[in-house]
Amino acid sequence: MPDNVSALQLVLSGDPALLAIVRLSLVVSLSAVVLGAVVGIPFGAAVALTRFIGREAVIVILNALMGLPPVVVGLTVYLLLSRAGPLGSWGILFTPQAMIIAQSVLIAPIIAALTRQTIEDLWTEYRDELAAMDVGPLGRIATLIWDGRFSLVTALLAGFGRAAAEVGAVIIVGGNIDGFTRVMTTAIALETSKGDLPLAIGLGIVLIAIVVVVNAGAWGLRRAGERWAG
Repeated sequence: MPDNVSALQLVLSGDPALLAIVRLSLVVSLSAVVLGAVVGIPFGAAVALTRFIGREAVIVILNALMGLPPVVVGLTVYLLLSRAGPLGSWGILFTPQAMIIAQSVLIAPIIAALTRQTIEDLWTEYRDELAAMDVGPLGRIATLIWDGRFSLVTALLAGFGRAAAEVGAVIIVGGNIDGFTRVMTTAIALETSKGDLPLAIGLGIVLIAIVVVVNAGAWGLRRAGERWAG
């Protein structure tokens, strides 16, 4: 890349290296959010609506896992997917699939904990109505998840934010083989250390733009949902 190319020129011209990194970042982060939501939303709702022995301990652990260290997750997934690990036969270490798994493990507790709080608040509001209609446990979970779908956007947004900004786990399980598994956060650090500031700054601009657009879209969706519900 020519030395006189600015970060803004890279963004506006659609530099192939920059676009490849952005594309991979979005695929990995969004896939991790989907997997985290598939696991976290039903689990969080079930914890909110079910009374069982040890429930308070589960809630405490769930809240604690929101701050799960990325390096710990990365090392754990690395050991599981390495050749000597129980999942080594999958052969996906140092691939985007490994990064998706690591990020899903990181963000699933965040989505589950925020979902639990949202569903528990809705249960307080709709307990009498659902009990009067004799709605079963699964029906309650499905009903409250649907009713709180706009509020749950906040949980998904928090998960996406954690995934998009994550570095430790991704670089452990994804590596940086020929730049193939390089995502925005790791690329910014690597390009800065190599002195390639235009590409690093360009990636930073794109990352900020994505965060702003996602936040604006989530806010608009929630506002539309509140108006529709009202």
